[in-house]
Amino acid sequence: MIDTSRRTFLTNAISVALATCYTQSLRAQGVGPSATNPRRIDVHHHFAPPSWVTDVNGRPLLNAANTRWKPEHSIEDMDKGGVAASVISITNPGLWFGDVAQSRRLARACNEYGAQLVQDHPTRFGLFAAMPLPDVDATLSEIEFAYDTLKVDGIGLFTSYGDQWLGDPAFRPVMAELNRRKAVVSVHPTAANCCRNLEYAPGTSASSIEYGTDTTRAIMGIAFNGDAVRFPDIRFIWSHAGGSVPFLADRIDRAGNRAKEALPNGFSAELKKFYYDVAGAANRGALVSLLELVETSQIVFGTDFPPGGTSSDVARDLADTGLFSESDLRAIDRENAVSLFPRFA
Repeated sequence: MIDTSRRTFLTNAISVALATCYTQSLRAQGVGPSATNPRRIDVHHHFAPPSWVTDVNGRPLLNAANTRWKPEHSIEDMDKGGVAASVISITNPGLWFGDVAQSRRLARACNEYGAQLVQDHPTRFGLFAAMPLPDVDATLSEIEFAYDTLKVDGIGLFTSYGDQWLGDPAFRPVMAELNRRKAVVSVHPTAANCCRNLEYAPGTSASSIEYGTDTTRAIMGIAFNGDAVRFPDIRFIWSHAGGSVPFLADRIDRAGNRAKEALPNGFSAELKKFYYDVAGAANRGALVSLLELVETSQIVFGTDFPPGGTSSDVARDLADTGLFSESDLRAIDRENAVSLFPRFA
């Protein structure tokens, strides 16, 4: 016969075991404790101001999911996936359609809308301000307005503008100002003019290959044109685990041996200083390659919401890779982003 104290002990032990199993199950789904006590910070999360939607409807590279976005959609997904805050940014097709005045107007409208959203929900949203590149003078003015008036969290850029990639010497005044401000710069991929309409396989789109490739071109531009070394105080976050760079890094690094002035310590040394989000890359194939380049401290949580998937899905997929310890996941989910955005601490 089991005495009362032993019965109580066994009952408590079973309860603890069941609770542990339940918590682990929920954690694997990206919910559970994080949903009731949200911790994650999503650094790759899109918004769609009404003025932007009006101007971009029908343009190439536009995903219809973005045109249907509403603030409440973001908050609902964040609540389900245990996301405390998302730093929002403009996505494709961007702001540049060959009209300087339009690009300036759109940048200002997007930034004022985003800043109001942050003001309305200061603990839930941050803002990467949109820029009217390739117009350098307008971009310098918008950086000043974004930081000094709107008090943004960082700057959002695209990998290329028409046929100019980041690292182009014409953009150097912009990089110098971002360096002076120690800016956090999120770089989103696009498809350059050269490559957005290539018909290399039926059923594919620019997002299948070109986005990852254009990210690689932009990273190489920043590195091989010397901007990575020249402007060390810019904190770059590259989307989608750095595109195809992790796979090609060794091959590119050998080319860096011929660029000693721009890369005195080699290409890989600069890659280790950048940050990389996991949006669209929460899988072993992408992350095993990335972990050959950088420490977990350089990886941040991102979803590419709304078209890229839910925060719950990304959190689950990230855990399912089996590549990360609990402390690694805490760093990726939150701690690494807090080092970039201390106000979310």
